[in-house]
Amino acid sequence: MTIRVLLADDQQMVRTGFRYMLDAEDDIEVVGEAGDGVEAVRLARELRPDVVLMDIRMPGIDGLSATRRLAGPGVVDPLKVVVVTTFDMDEYVHAALTGGAVGFLLKDAGPALLIEAVRAAARGDALVSPRITVRLLRHFAEAGAPAPAPDTGGLTPRELDIVRSVAQGRTNTEVASELYVTVSTVKTHLARVQEKLGARNRVEVAAWAYRNGLMA
Repeated sequence: MTIRVLLADDQQMVRTGFRYMLDAEDDIEVVGEAGDGVEAVRLARELRPDVVLMDIRMPGIDGLSATRRLAGPGVVDPLKVVVVTTFDMDEYVHAALTGGAVGFLLKDAGPALLIEAVRAAARGDALVSPRITVRLLRHFAEAGAPAPAPDTGGLTPRELDIVRSVAQGRTNTEVASELYVTVSTVKTHLARVQEKLGARNRVEVAAWAYRNGLMA
């Protein structure tokens, strides 16, 4: 299946570079480009791409606001948005992920990680630039607060194993390899975890793990 991608960035050179890298892949097709946040929302709703690559600082409305409109809490049939930015700032990461983004990538991460982020989002995984994964997830915990006593949230031991792996930034494939189970089994467990916790995606699952003392 071809993964349909919408590019949203106010810099034409960035969009051209991303298009060049993504269109070179047999399973990815860039179906549209937007130069500002308003256009990004309009095109995303019109084209319904599999993945939106969203810059943060854009004219009109910024990428964080656009992400909330396309994937935030309360959005019916949310799109899969990966925020791609030059700004390695905790507040941006936090706002993007709580706003519904399924990934957060720095523009200097390189072509291989950009392509993997698109594929991960399309298959329901979340990918975050490795150098900020643990830091950004800890940002969800209360700053300076003592670690709470672990709260299992009614999860089974196997589900807790998967939650911890997800909170360390691992993909479904990596979790499966680590726990010696199939990817299908990981997806099944993760779906149950999300239902039990009321989490919309794996990033919210990871945030829950940090908030509840499971990663101490």
